[in-house]
Amino acid sequence: MRNAMIIDGKDNVAVAIEPITKGDTVTYACDGKDVSLTALEDITIYHKIATRDIAQGEPVVKYGEHIGIASCPIKAGEHVHVHNVEGHRENLEAKE
Repeated sequence: MRNAMIIDGKDNVAVAIEPITKGDTVTYACDGKDVSLTALEDITIYHKIATRDIAQGEPVVKYGEHIGIASCPIKAGEHVHVHNVEGHRENLEAKE
């Protein structure tokens, strides 16, 4: 049964659609296939879980868009939130 979801195949996080307990199998659909991984931490409903390892400094991608930068290495199955993601704003005034 699916308990998480992603919107875009480029996403490296999924959103929990029900509370997930450490050790639970997390299942979501990606490109028409169900994908599963093990939760390494408790994940609150509607919070993010890493679907693959994310290196420190790498963009966190949700809904196909960069939503921040990993402030430390994040392992697949870990909770992704303000404790390990820093904001990143584009410089919209930069000249090309």
